[in-house]
Amino acid sequence: MSPEKLKDTVVEALEDLKGVDIQILSVTKLTQMADFMVVATGTSNRHVKSLIDSVVVSCKEAGQVPKGVEGKESGEWVLVDLGDVLVHVMQDEPRKFYDLERLWTAIPGDAETQA
Repeated sequence: MSPEKLKDTVVEALEDLKGVDIQILSVTKLTQMADFMVVATGTSNRHVKSLIDSVVVSCKEAGQVPKGVEGKESGEWVLVDLGDVLVHVMQDEPRKFYDLERLWTAIPGDAETQA
C-alpha cells in the first residue's frame, strides 16, 4: 500500500470515531523513518484506545499490519508504527505539552502540515 493511501486509511479511521484535531505532517524530507505522521486527540483513555483500535483494524483490513503499538495500556499517548506512517493519538494535556506539530515543523527543512 502506498504511504499516501495508508495515511488516508488512518485519517478515515480516526474521523469515523470522532478523533479531535487530526493533523497530518509530511516528514519525508526530515527523516527516513516515515513519510507521514498523523497526530490526533482523544477525549479520554477509552476514546484514545478506541481510536487506536479503529486504526489498527482498518489498516489490517487494508492489508497493512502495524509493526508495533506502544502506550495503549495508559491510553494517554499511543503510538502506532505502520512503517511509512506513524500515528500518535493523545489526550489533550500530553498533546499540548509535547506539541509534536511544532516540534516537527520547527526543524530546518520544515515538515508540511495538512489539516
